[in-house]
Amino acid sequence: MTAKPPLVAILTGAGISTDSGIPDYRGPKGLWRRDPEAEKLVTYAYYMADPDVRRRSWQMRRATGTLLARPNAGHEAIVRLERSGTPVRVLTQNVDGLHQLAGLPERKVLELHGSVRSVVCTRCHRRSGMAEALERVAAGDPDPACEKCGGVLKPATVMFGEALDPMVLGEAVAVAKACEVFIAVGTSLTVHPAAALAGLAADHGARLVVVNAEPTPYDERADEVVREPIGEALPALLRRYESRSDG
Repeated sequence: MTAKPPLVAILTGAGISTDSGIPDYRGPKGLWRRDPEAEKLVTYAYYMADPDVRRRSWQMRRATGTLLARPNAGHEAIVRLERSGTPVRVLTQNVDGLHQLAGLPERKVLELHGSVRSVVCTRCHRRSGMAEALERVAAGDPDPACEKCGGVLKPATVMFGEALDPMVLGEAVAVAKACEVFIAVGTSLTVHPAAALAGLAADHGARLVVVNAEPTPYDERADEVVREPIGEALPALLRRYESRSDG
């Protein structure tokens, strides 16, 4: 009789997307370390109060080219794991949408910090596409307003100073409590409440694996710590958990 495959929860941070050309934020060469002022561009209070911050924020989003990024070997390894029949849930701190672009079903991805692929009006809450907003910026509108009500537009991401969606966080907590394996990939595990999911999983008996170039606060609690590059290490790691029920 084939053993039931374990529920694998994978918490992903910026480190999994660097191979796709998306810059890290908190690593040794991260954006916040190189330019501390850049953090203002994604801080809600500054963004709402200062049109210049909003203009710089839109230009930053044009420059990073996130919408042009494509999934890499790390994202693809997670999709292979899911397609093998192993129950997988991705809890991501990333806003790039690359897990879904790689082929992971939407329902299996919890975007803890929202998505950069949409924008939302802070007044009427209408959503529209980020690509459309960036086209307006490129055409000469440095701080595009909502076309419905004229309110301030912002990326549909959780900025510093904003709370996470309680429904998304609640689902992530349930997954962390229920999983048998919890893998934290490319995350410093310092941004809460997302980082606390690793400890929560361990408290409920999950095997905790940390895959990150730099030390994290949860390394001492981990059953395994991997320092190798994610694009090489993650595919090898996840092959251990692929379902063999089809063989």
